[in-house]
Amino acid sequence: MPVRNELLLADLIAARAETRPDLDVVTFEGGGVGADEVRTYAQLWANANKLAAALISSGMQYGDRFAILLQNHPEFIELMIAASLTGLVFVPIDPRTRGAKLAFTLNNSGCRGMVCADYCFPQVDEIRASIPALEWVWSLDAPQTAGARDIREILSAPQQWIDMRLRSPDDPLQIIYTSGTTGDPKGVVFPNVRYGAATFLTASLGIADQERPYTGLSLTHGNAQLMTLASALRVGQRAVFSRKFTKTRLWDITRKYECTFFNLLGGMATAIYSEPPRADDADNPVKFVLSSGMPAAIWESFEKRFGVAILEAYGAIEGGLAFKPLGVGPVGSFGKPPANLEMRIVDEAGRECPAGVSGELISRPASGEAASVAYFGNAAASAAKTSGGRLHSGDICHRDADGWLFFDHRKGGGIRRNGDFINPGFVERALAENAQISDVYVYGVPAASGAPGENDVVAAIVVDRSKFDAAAVFEACRIRLEPNFVPSYLQVLDAIPKTASEKPQERFLLEALQDASAEIYRASTNGAERIAPFGSRPSP
Repeated sequence: MPVRNELLLADLIAARAETRPDLDVVTFEGGGVGADEVRTYAQLWANANKLAAALISSGMQYGDRFAILLQNHPEFIELMIAASLTGLVFVPIDPRTRGAKLAFTLNNSGCRGMVCADYCFPQVDEIRASIPALEWVWSLDAPQTAGARDIREILSAPQQWIDMRLRSPDDPLQIIYTSGTTGDPKGVVFPNVRYGAATFLTASLGIADQERPYTGLSLTHGNAQLMTLASALRVGQRAVFSRKFTKTRLWDITRKYECTFFNLLGGMATAIYSEPPRADDADNPVKFVLSSGMPAAIWESFEKRFGVAILEAYGAIEGGLAFKPLGVGPVGSFGKPPANLEMRIVDEAGRECPAGVSGELISRPASGEAASVAYFGNAAASAAKTSGGRLHSGDICHRDADGWLFFDHRKGGGIRRNGDFINPGFVERALAENAQISDVYVYGVPAASGAPGENDVVAAIVVDRSKFDAAAVFEACRIRLEPNFVPSYLQVLDAIPKTASEKPQERFLLEALQDASAEIYRASTNGAERIAPFGSRPSP
């Protein structure tokens, strides 16, 4: 029997295929539109070898990159394993990405190939001519006219077995791109060994092996890959995935598959909380929610309504980790770092901030070793991110007297109105509990008054138009919120644009305010009035 290094994804799956071949380690639920797709360790390993053979036969050389543009499918995991086996590098891309951003990501990473699905073909066709390095495309359920090889054809071929080709655990497994909120996305290079280390992550958070996780977060994002998939593959937690996040079916899915925890990020909690209360909300098998960014304003109400506990954690794809164990620490905190990591909060001069004073969160290994990050093809950005040997998060945080850490806002962000900093969580809670509203995100725009550093408050809302009354929404906010927290504007949308991690995309919301068709309301003497889009008004 070959010696396996279980810090390598391919070796881990090969080992489990030998010792636990028939365990249904991952289930992709059908979502009411098809049958569940289940994979055992043995099936994952066999399919990954077929895909590895096909990648080699397509001419891919050691270290070459290929993109994965898919929702959550079992083939996504099998492609990950195939990359680990062959020494290739995969580039996961949110399947909603299109246009210039999609072209930039493919060109910047130099992808020679792409695996996508039939639902992605329109945006691939849009930019195909602008990707000179792209030599081949595989697809799930490809249209016959697309000229792409169907991946199911590969998986139905006779079995092939590939010897491990990875030369070093430190060689890259994948490049995960940042969201590009403030500029071009940057590709974070993930070595094989770092993904292997992530397979111990939930154990470090105190999550037992026998728990059953669920997520609707995209496998193109680090959270689903690291917080759900990695540990599940190591210990056999029988993870359940949806094609994409669904707040309306969330609790029904956890009941059906008896899932004991699931992952939430930021605005997802508010979206779930916005759903109309049901008598059976707390009748579910979920013990706790592994959360990152649970708004303090709804934290305790969320726990009580759904009968769950919140295990809050903080992390970024570049690095850094902190968590608040269940039942420990103050509500609103994302915890403390593990013993092997040092975290500090510093001002702009690099001086440590006292308790209660906000500054940037920075970190490095507790050993004193310098932090490191590799942005693909961008040495300058890598050096800036780790200047002084510490990882600069870009997150403005504070700590209390006992060392518990709290997130305030992203560097350069925050909403300041009439001298007060506005906590959007309180505004979002007031709106989320309004029966007219099914989703909400609150952000700031430069104040119409022109006051330097001041903001007006915009509430982006998705509404039930059969019930919507803008004046009633403003009145409800005035009853529940102090004056500075009442939204300046209501921005009514069919859907709030979000990233693969369900994070609202503020830059697209800002663009939508300028659009000629924008539906925007402000309070008036008559209750509320619809106003012209921002782009049609002169600057203050």
